[in-house]
Amino acid sequence: MTEGTFCLVLHSHLPWLAHHGAWPVGEEWLYQAWAHSYLPVVDLLERFADEGREDVLTLGVTPVLAAQLDDPYSLRGVHDWLGNWQLRAHSASPRLPDLSAREHRASQWALEKFESRWRHGFSPVLRSLVDSRAIELLGGPAAHPFQPLLDPKLRAFSLRTGLADTRHRIGSTPEGIWAPECAYAPGMERGYAAAGVRRFLVDGPSLHGDTAAGRPVGDSDVVCFGRDLEVSYRVWSPKVGYPGDPAYRDFHTYDHPSGLKPSRVTGVHVAPEDKKPYDPSAAAAAVERHAADFVDTVVKRLRTLREQHGKPSLVVAAYDTELYGHWWHEGPAWLEAVLRALPAAGVHVTTLRGAVEAGHVGAPVEIHPSSWGAGKDWHVWNGPQVADVVDLNAGVQRELLDLDLSGATRNPVADQAVREALLALSSDWAFMVTKDSAADYARYRAKVHADRFAELAAALRHGRGQERAAELRRVDGPFGHLDARGLA
Repeated sequence: MTEGTFCLVLHSHLPWLAHHGAWPVGEEWLYQAWAHSYLPVVDLLERFADEGREDVLTLGVTPVLAAQLDDPYSLRGVHDWLGNWQLRAHSASPRLPDLSAREHRASQWALEKFESRWRHGFSPVLRSLVDSRAIELLGGPAAHPFQPLLDPKLRAFSLRTGLADTRHRIGSTPEGIWAPECAYAPGMERGYAAAGVRRFLVDGPSLHGDTAAGRPVGDSDVVCFGRDLEVSYRVWSPKVGYPGDPAYRDFHTYDHPSGLKPSRVTGVHVAPEDKKPYDPSAAAAAVERHAADFVDTVVKRLRTLREQHGKPSLVVAAYDTELYGHWWHEGPAWLEAVLRALPAAGVHVTTLRGAVEAGHVGAPVEIHPSSWGAGKDWHVWNGPQVADVVDLNAGVQRELLDLDLSGATRNPVADQAVREALLALSSDWAFMVTKDSAADYARYRAKVHADRFAELAAALRHGRGQERAAELRRVDGPFGHLDARGLA
């Protein structure tokens, strides 16, 4: 008998950034996450696959991110960025020789990994992980909208488009999705069932903390899994978590001439100029300590749940993939240590699919409107701080649903109009405004896509816009299979 079952779920997502600025927000964000999170996390998964391990973790990859990781423009861009990283490492050598050597090794590894495995995009790499059952892949709606605020017709179209996009790239349609922002409104499970979705994620409070098993929603057979916050917050919470340890590399402190990060966290209230130099050996010791603590936390939680329920139970811990390596430099090393130590501690490590197969499904549940945002409600995406974005989105939806999108053949103007509307409705823009994280950029992005949609919608009504649609398609071109007639 095992202690119980553990599922690690990673959510990989960035909004559409290609062709929309470089720094400090824009393509730089994509390339940093690619270099520091996606390359090392996928390398870890490939090594587990080579060892013959199955159901290592559940990996969500949103369609809009997958589109960028396969896009020739982005592939050229990240390759240039990796080369520039190595040049920046060399430039720091006279002033910071240890940092320079360390960053040279890291950039060389990333260049070799990219050139040998990623030159044709992410999909061939991801498909091998899916086919070998090393992971369970989660999909999602096309451009990561906040689904409860979408008209049901548009919500269904966005989900169908996203699932079809994953099928085109991977060769199979995911049975599970990461619902954007873990957002839920009553009745959404019926739309999931109609699209073939069999499982999705919510946050723990959506299930009143009763996350020890998956739960069918309402009278459907669609199963929701709740994030166990007691365990998940050991890693990352609004106030505490492992990444804040004084020994870890500080994300926010730069050596400005090179753009490299030379310091350790040192202390929460320590000024950047007073932070101590990064010490890899101290950071490695912290990784070992925190991995052991996390395994101990999981085991204790599973034992408590078994006492409560009288049988082996389930713990689901879910995080953004970008935490591992990008925000938390040592995150990939911690991830590997945990995934190797948990089985040795008697914990069955599997995917959400594996949890269902193992029988971790409880009684049906009714869920209230919720999300994983602050307050666990919807205010991050529809509160007073983003009233302008909400109004803009509502107008886009009304005009989109009023368009005549029927026709005997595909219309590239209609297709691009719908594409721009989906990009305008991304949940990222409201999130960034509410959190005051590059709010001006977020408002600009929502507005520019809404304006482009309105321009194409007007041209469509007059039978024009072919040249403009082709021009915009070169800039905003995800979801090439998108057929606007699916909304008719």
